[in-house]
Amino acid sequence: MKDLQQYVLDLPLYNIAFFTLVETTAKLVEVSEKYWQSQGLNGARIRIMVEIMKEGGTILPSTLAQKIGVTKSNISLLLTPLENEGFIRRAPHPDDGRKWVISITNEGQDLLTRCLPGNRQVIKEKMQALEDQELNQLLFLLNKLKRA
Repeated sequence: MKDLQQYVLDLPLYNIAFFTLVETTAKLVEVSEKYWQSQGLNGARIRIMVEIMKEGGTILPSTLAQKIGVTKSNISLLLTPLENEGFIRRAPHPDDGRKWVISITNEGQDLLTRCLPGNRQVIKEKMQALEDQELNQLLFLLNKLKRA
């Protein structure tokens, strides 16, 4: 037991950096999620709509699944509530009848237009702990890790 405890406590620098990154990310996500909850919304659903908008308002379910890091089989479960609430719609692919496309509706766009600025503000308040130079350095380092 003592050996295991010591092993858990004596972390190499790369592990310390990794766990600090994970913990910091979780705290920032929590800030964002609290904002969405205060609006009666779910951050994961908002992210889906944001990803659809990044693609111009229409996306294949398989592409969306890849972008948000879920399996193709789980994407349907995530899309159903958004469709039921009128924020997205599914339609047959115009060129391939075996596929579907997901589009954001006017209601979904209105929701994002109304709520995204408030979310950006709460994130900005937390991220202002860093100066612009530090933010640029952080982005450089995170992108380097992403490419590794």
